[in-house]
Amino acid sequence: MKAELREYIEALLVAVVLAGLIIVFVAQSFLVHGSSMEPTLTEGQRLLVDKLTYRIRPPERGEIIVFHYPSDPKRKFIKRVVGLPGDVVEIYGHRLILNGRPVHEPYIKGPIFDAFGPVTVPEGHVFVLGDNRNNSDDSRYPDVGPVPMDLIVGVARLVYWPPANMGVVRVPPVLASFDD
Repeated sequence: MKAELREYIEALLVAVVLAGLIIVFVAQSFLVHGSSMEPTLTEGQRLLVDKLTYRIRPPERGEIIVFHYPSDPKRKFIKRVVGLPGDVVEIYGHRLILNGRPVHEPYIKGPIFDAFGPVTVPEGHVFVLGDNRNNSDDSRYPDVGPVPMDLIVGVARLVYWPPANMGVVRVPPVLASFDD
C-alpha cells in the first residue's frame, strides 16, 4: 500500500515539474480580453502561445504575439506584428503604409480613422497593431510604443477554446509576403 501511494506521489510530482517546465519554456495558455483583435480573435477565446520559436528566430510580420504591456509588465497584451526593426510605419488615408507602400488588410475590422506617423521601428523592437484598429491600445500610443523584443512572451499558434472556433492562428498572406 505504501509503495503504491509513493508511486502515485512521485508520478504527480513528475507531472507537476514537467507542466511547469512546459509553461515556462515551451507553451502557455492565454485568454483573450477585449475587442482589440476582432475580427481575428474575440473576447473569451483561449489560445496556445508558443514560447520556443522566438528563442530560435525573431518575430515576423503578420504574426500575432503576446507581450508584457510596457507600462505595466504584469499585464499581457495580444497584437499583430506589422513592423520590424528599420521599417517605416504610417497610417494615412485610412490605410497602413509600410515602407512607403500601402498594405491591403482584409483581416482588420473597418477602416482606420486616425492618421499616425511616419515612425521608424527601432532595432530590437517590433511595431504592433490590433486588428480592430479603432479600438486598440497598440504601438501608436506612448503607453505601448514599439515593443522591445525582451517583452515578447511568444507567438499565438492555436485557438483551442471554444471548440467551435478551434483552429490554427494564421499569418495573412499580404504580410507574410510583404517585401522590404
